[in-house]
Amino acid sequence: MGKILEFKSRDKTGKEKTNGKMEIKNETGSSSELYFYGDICGSAWDKWQDEDKCPQDVADFLRQLEGNKDVNIYINSGGGDAFAGLAIYNTLKRNPAHKTTHVDGLAASAASVIALAGDKVIIPKTAQFMIHNAWTIAMGNANDFLYTAKRLEKCDESILNVYAENLKEGVDKATIKQKMDDATWMTGEDAAKYFNVEVEEGDAAVAYADSQFFDRYKNLPDCLKNKGEKSKPSDTSLDEKVKQAVKQALSEVLEKDQKTQKPAEPKKSNAEKILKIFKNSNTGGNDNGNKK
Repeated sequence: MGKILEFKSRDKTGKEKTNGKMEIKNETGSSSELYFYGDICGSAWDKWQDEDKCPQDVADFLRQLEGNKDVNIYINSGGGDAFAGLAIYNTLKRNPAHKTTHVDGLAASAASVIALAGDKVIIPKTAQFMIHNAWTIAMGNANDFLYTAKRLEKCDESILNVYAENLKEGVDKATIKQKMDDATWMTGEDAAKYFNVEVEEGDAAVAYADSQFFDRYKNLPDCLKNKGEKSKPSDTSLDEKVKQAVKQALSEVLEKDQKTQKPAEPKKSNAEKILKIFKNSNTGGNDNGNKK
């Protein structure tokens, strides 16, 4: 019977909460199974549902498997955080167990990086494998955007190095970089033209994964277009979180500006202006230098 690992943390009040769980299925004395059937997240706080995974989840999983000779990794994920994907890739590569990766339905974006951590990678003809450049959301002035662009280029370089470690003989990095620039979707057969992967015959074993990132990917296949709306609470959707973050940032900027500016003279309402003109007309006075 499988073992359930629960991932817990404490909130600001010190109260313990469960952020997710992972089931170690079919564990024997020599092998275990690891599933990536959700989005790839930077931390437990970023996860929407139990199926989502972060680097700490994988590190905790591997600590439970000391002495196991084999780990079967099953992937059906639309991707997620690029740095989290790189961290998981390096964590898996470092583990001495023999790792076999199975792309059950989809390995897109960060999940494609994780898929290549296997000593043996199996992608069915009916599965999807997508590689692209990292993207982000940013705000600020021109210098801020230039800095962000440089960070993205460095992230792309790291991802390209992962792909380069797994290229078939005769395929160069420039070819894969162009595939990343084009946001390329591949079947198992397509991926085998560029990477050291095995193509498996047969139908897709599972339905393609759901992901909150689908509506932000270029060249999304028709079979995934109806999955762009992941089942998340509407008030905590990614777009809503972005709007809230931008609103908060703008509020902080405005508040800072208001503190540094001198108090402005209160503006008079139209009614006050008319009343003053009426008084001046009765007293023979003037208003703002305009004689009656």
